[in-house]
Amino acid sequence: MSLNDIIELKEKIISNDYCTGCGICASSTDSPFKMKMNEDGRFIPVMKEDWRTENNDTEYNPMDLCPFSDRVENETDIGQQLFEKYKSKFNEYTGFTIKNYAGYVNEQNFRRQGSSGGMGNWIAYKLLESGEVDGIIHVKETDSDNKKIFKYDISYDLEQLKDGAKSKYYPVELSEVLQLVRQNEGSFALIGIPCFIKGIRLLAKKDPIINERIKYCIGLVCGHLKSDMFAKSIGWQLGIDPKDLQTIDFRTKVEDKPANEYSVTAYGKNGNVESGPTRDLYTTNWGQGYFRFNACEFCDDIVAETADVTVGDAWLPEYKSDSLGTNVIVVRHPIINSILQESYNSNKIFIQEISSDDVYKSQQSGFRHRREGLAYRMYLKDKKGEWRPKKRVMPSNEITRKRKRIYKLRQEISLNSFSAYRFAEENNDFTYFIDYMEPIIKKYKRVTETPIHLKAIRKIKRILLH
Repeated sequence: MSLNDIIELKEKIISNDYCTGCGICASSTDSPFKMKMNEDGRFIPVMKEDWRTENNDTEYNPMDLCPFSDRVENETDIGQQLFEKYKSKFNEYTGFTIKNYAGYVNEQNFRRQGSSGGMGNWIAYKLLESGEVDGIIHVKETDSDNKKIFKYDISYDLEQLKDGAKSKYYPVELSEVLQLVRQNEGSFALIGIPCFIKGIRLLAKKDPIINERIKYCIGLVCGHLKSDMFAKSIGWQLGIDPKDLQTIDFRTKVEDKPANEYSVTAYGKNGNVESGPTRDLYTTNWGQGYFRFNACEFCDDIVAETADVTVGDAWLPEYKSDSLGTNVIVVRHPIINSILQESYNSNKIFIQEISSDDVYKSQQSGFRHRREGLAYRMYLKDKKGEWRPKKRVMPSNEITRKRKRIYKLRQEISLNSFSAYRFAEENNDFTYFIDYMEPIIKKYKRVTETPIHLKAIRKIKRILLH
């Protein structure tokens, strides 16, 4: 790798804010990069102080490993190479799939202790139990004296695996744990979001040890990544000072409430525990996109199309009412499909086959933002003559004025939320964040929310029709 290769990554990916902080480029011992959390609470690659081009000949070019590089294959091409041999069917939204299911876990406490139906951790457990893998690479809580709340680690048994249950909307990176994989023989399954798994697939093509040892990838449906300001802002709203936040449960299930009406529980370093409904907090509206990474605005993979199996929330009318939650499961590997079928037959899980259209409907708003919205954002970049990643959708200006306004305001919310949070921290008062953001949020609501008189008319029409 030459100095020009390093400059290309810095100028195209890092400087243009297309980095999701996966850490793949910093994962080899001879990499010129190390991962560091920046002032926005996101991991980015920075140059090692002692690295010199003339003294280092690195094995892998970072632009051949970065999920947002314009040199690498897209998710469809990678998925075809991995899964077409299993006689899978291709869908433009879900990729190559064998079967799609909605379901949940019956055995032990996987469902109650996990997000939605508990399928993610349970599939990892079954791979461990069956001897398919020796360990699970997943996100767990850090030690109490660590400034970061969560990080990637390896679990080798069920008790360790339980520490990684539930969704963690928090920045993490893979460089350290991939070093552990290289140092420890055995086979592993990795749980991750779409861009991280794409990066692992790209690395596996270059690194025979990673290719051999990471045997399965379990994908998570992804709306977008959050900086650590998201967790801190939640704790702050619940009464825990950001510097005193110990850990956080983003998905506390509430009995007798629909699955999407969950709470958040924050834990302070002094032992205080605070909880509140997600919908009552200012920064938790996922559509508004507080603290969203810019790179996520240029991603078209919602369901981890390069993973052997993907799990997410079954946001479908027939499943929402169950407070314990239900997963959508997109299966691409026959061994995982066999595990699901055998476990269903023995009543360890419940699964019901659904269509790719159902999977799409369960994440409809996310797909719209990352396909229609992405096409418009690409159009705007091209119009300005600015570099942007290659994607599977084509740039387009062919959407309504209202949708254009929505997408622009979402970006405005995301961009300003970082500055607003720093402003609130400087003044030691979260109300400064709200005051900073509220003018933008009001503009957004005027565009997105249906006026009261129209709601009344629609309600009357429904009554008359029935």
